[in-house]
Amino acid sequence: MDVPELLESASLLVPEETATANDITVRDIWDYLVHDEWEIALGLLEELGDGHPLPLTFWEKLGSAAEQLRLERSAAWCHWRCSEIRNGVIRADLTLRPAAEASRTTPIAGPGVLRPMWDIGNLSPTGGQAVSIAALWVEDMPYLEPGGRATVRLVPFTPSHWKHVEHGQRITMHEDRTVAGTAVILEVRPPAPAMPTG
Repeated sequence: MDVPELLESASLLVPEETATANDITVRDIWDYLVHDEWEIALGLLEELGDGHPLPLTFWEKLGSAAEQLRLERSAAWCHWRCSEIRNGVIRADLTLRPAAEASRTTPIAGPGVLRPMWDIGNLSPTGGQAVSIAALWVEDMPYLEPGGRATVRLVPFTPSHWKHVEHGQRITMHEDRTVAGTAVILEVRPPAPAMPTG
């Protein structure tokens, strides 16, 4: 499919009454599609999807369109949302330790590049600390400096390890044996139920 077909197909997956914070609806997006304003249409469809749960197919189509338009961050965000649907999402308020107190001295890239380990309270078979891996996306910021604070989204690599994590729980981030940051859980959403095929 080419970009207009992907965007049109994605827009058909959005309920008509859905609107962005600025009251933009699917009908408005069709006006942009008719006038070949594909980047604007893509951005508005992303906004619609951020406010309402939409199916995996919606994000897959947007991701393909973003790739064809060479919009790397949009493509990464759409693929990230696909991962959230498959694996669940955890939003947290993360505070990194200052560079003088931690091994990290450089900023964390915002768009889901880092895959740190997290102490979420699990124990190893011998009773020691066990960590679980989750990819990290910094919301609304291109990067997070050491000592900085931001809302982040986590996609667990093994969702079953995270079933006990709940709102208000404090967890720690590790890139090595030392604590790189501390996070307080804001929201937990399990993976979306598998849709029947065929």
